[in-house]
Parts: sequence; structure tokens; C-alpha cells
Amino acid sequence: MQFTAKQISEFINGTIEGDENVKVEELSKIEDGKPGSLCFLSNPKYENYLYSTNASVVIVSQDFLPAQAVKSTLIKVADPYSAFSVLLDRYNEVISQVNDSSGIEQPSFVHPTAKLGKNVFIAAFSYIAENVEIGDNSKILAQVYVGPDTKIGTGCTLFPGVKIYNRSVIGDRVFIHANTVVGSDGFGFAPQADGTYSKIAQIGNVVIEDDVEIGANTTIDRATMGSTFIRKGVKLDNLIQIAHNVDVGEHSVVAAQTGISGSTKLGEKSVVGGQVGIAGHLSLAKGTQIGAQAGINFSTTEENKQWHGSPAQPLRDWMRASVIFKQLPAVEKRIAALETTIAQLKALIEQNSTIQDK
Repeated sequence: MQFTAKQISEFINGTIEGDENVKVEELSKIEDGKPGSLCFLSNPKYENYLYSTNASVVIVSQDFLPAQAVKSTLIKVADPYSAFSVLLDRYNEVISQVNDSSGIEQPSFVHPTAKLGKNVFIAAFSYIAENVEIGDNSKILAQVYVGPDTKIGTGCTLFPGVKIYNRSVIGDRVFIHANTVVGSDGFGFAPQADGTYSKIAQIGNVVIEDDVEIGANTTIDRATMGSTFIRKGVKLDNLIQIAHNVDVGEHSVVAAQTGISGSTKLGEKSVVGGQVGIAGHLSLAKGTQIGAQAGINFSTTEENKQWHGSPAQPLRDWMRASVIFKQLPAVEKRIAALETTIAQLKALIEQNSTIQDK
């Protein structure tokens, strides 16, 4: 499918510099651009590719002024990254057959008590249990399990292999990627006098609000009592562990391999880097930013603060400590040299003292 630069500019409210009739048929990175492709320039460090790319159309910022001649047609917009994201979404809709699918493929199982909205698609080998409710235009792909009494909103997509345990609540426009598990038991065991552990029943559920996207192979545990909450607009990466009774604040983003322990509350609009570990029963302030591989074992009250390191500390302190850490081998040598010098001076003083006594 081909589009002209003019058609694209109208779709993303841009202005054209160059040939408005040039056609594109695919999207690409600017460094891989070729005739018939469209790409974008948002990060200044990639500007040099603009002057060598063979892409037919490049989306740039409305205040961008090229330093040399550009052979591509430019579409200027307020935010190139967001504009390109809009095009990616539209392109994905066009090429994805699932968006046009509806009905129930066989073999699959849908319990007679389940309620399906309009244009719902259930792919083969899926299991929809009793009293499940699925909203209009939602897609349940192959080998998905949806447990009893679960509610799924409108416009959702559950990708292959997703498992939703009973009584989970999923809002509208939620995307859950392959092999993610929602509502598995929280990690609750009571130590016994003989050194063994007794399982604590996990009788709560998971509530996922509107416009959430959850990556592949992520696990979200059901609450011991009450609910584990993934609030509106949250974006979770792949391979994340969310423990029982955690509350992830609205519009927060969490990167891969992060673990959040039980009953911790993450403030809204927080940003959590990869491989972060957060201890349990904490409360982290709104807008908290946590660098990759940090360890958080304390609550925070100051909003929009950056934390790095393990144990975590404020960004500036961590940067100073990092500089010192890199210097430790040289510092060790200097200390050893000083100790040797001091020992030599002490020996010399003792020698002079002995001579004077004589």
C-alpha cells in the first residue's frame, strides 16, 4: 500500500518541504532508509544520517534547519517521535489481520455462561471459563486461558499463551503480550516452628485499568486480600515480576527484569529502569525515577527525584560515589605508598632517638 507525502502530512498535521507527490510504502530507521521508505529524525545524534539516507520522506521537527542539502522530502511536525508513533500504529493496523477478525475459531472452548460483546475474536485452542465477560472488539488469540468470573473491557488484545486467573478485572484498550500471567498466587508462606512453611491462601485478585500495555512473560500476582492494582496508562516491559498487593501508579513505566515486592505502592508517572529491585511495604513518591539495577529498600516522599545505585541514593550522590569508586585502585596504591613512607619515617625517628640516648 502506497501513500504520498501529502497524504501523510495531512494525517499527522505536518508541513512539507520537497516533493509532496513522492510515494512511500514502508517505514524504516533513518540509517536504513531506502527509496519508498519513510523515517523520522528526533535525536540530534542521528542528524548525520539525514544527509546520506535514501529514504523518500523524513519526519523532522518543525523548527529543524538542515546544515546541508537534503535529498529526501521533509515533513515538519511539532513532535517527530509522536508523529512517527501514530504512523506505526496505523501501519500495524493495516498489516495485522487480527484487527479484522471476529468470531470463534475451533477448536476452542467458550463456557455457555460467558458473555461476549460485538466483534469479539476467540482464536483456536483458547479457553474461556464460566461467567467471563469480554467487551466489544476484544481479541483473544491462540492458547489463551481466561479464568472464571474475569472481566475484560473493550478493544483489548490478549496475545498467544496469556493466562488470566479467576476474578481478574481488565479495563479497556489493554494489550497483554505473549505468555504473561495475571492473577497467579502471591508469594505468601508462613514459617512454622519445625522450619517448614505453610501456604497462606491468596484470595484477592488483580485489577488492570484502562490503556495499559504489558510485555511478554511478565507475572502479576493476585492480592492476598483486596487487589493488586496496575493503574491507568501503565506500561510494563517484558519479564517483570509484580508481587501481591502492589499498586503501580497511573502512567508509570517499568523496564524489563524489574521486581516489585509485596504491598509496595509506586507513585504515578514514575519511571523504573531495567533490573531494578524494590523491597516490600514501601511507598514511592509521584514521579520517582529509578536508574537501572538500583536497589530500593526505603520509602520516598520527595516527588520527581532520581535514584541510582544499590542501595539507592540520590543521583548526584551516586555520580560522585561512582567517580570515587573508579579511583579506588589508584587510591589504594597511594595509601600503600603513604604507609610505606610513614613506616620509613617512624624507623628513622626511632633510629635518631636511639643515637641521642647514647
